[in-house]
Amino acid sequence: MRVALADDVALFREGVAHLLTEAGFQVVAKVGDAAELLAHVDADPPDVVVVDIRMPPGFGTEGLEAAREIRRRHPDVGVLVLSAHVEPHYALWLLDSDARGAGYLLKDRVTDVVELTDAVRRIAAGGLVIDPGVVARLVGRRRVGSPLETLSEREREVLAVMAEGRSNQAICDRLYLSPKTVEAYVRSVFTKLGLQQGPDDNRRVLAVLAYLRR
Repeated sequence: MRVALADDVALFREGVAHLLTEAGFQVVAKVGDAAELLAHVDADPPDVVVVDIRMPPGFGTEGLEAAREIRRRHPDVGVLVLSAHVEPHYALWLLDSDARGAGYLLKDRVTDVVELTDAVRRIAAGGLVIDPGVVARLVGRRRVGSPLETLSEREREVLAVMAEGRSNQAICDRLYLSPKTVEAYVRSVFTKLGLQQGPDDNRRVLAVLAYLRR
């Protein structure tokens, strides 16, 4: 699998490249700004792009904007945006109603090789990946009269894992529940939140995020 990296900090960029290479990925580009990333992707599209949210020259949202532009120009290229801070609004901005092959992770998560490589593979396969820290912030917001208040503690746990882009089997593994039990919790969560279950995991994640962004 071919991956392009973009981060203005050379040490971090090389570190991620090393981790991915050791895990069997082919790192085809390592660049320090968004413009160079776009040029590389246009010339030779990789399977997945990993890009820092804040890039030169302004260190604002250049990386995020580049990720969205890559999705527009090359819809088959997955994009994983990295951030040093929990910024749910940027994660939600990345994922529109037709999102697939996209993700948002905190940079701290990159030190976990399993977490990083799993995210890249899921994104390459067209899945959605949302950092648990972002999900926790969204799920934990206190809103008066919100149906979230009607969820049990276990239902909230299921909702949180679901919103990360995980499948029912992954929820089983994370929470040590049987498949039938997870299916029951998922149905209950969707019923209480007034949501329709989508035909695939991405539709389900987008439905949950659409609710949580209110």
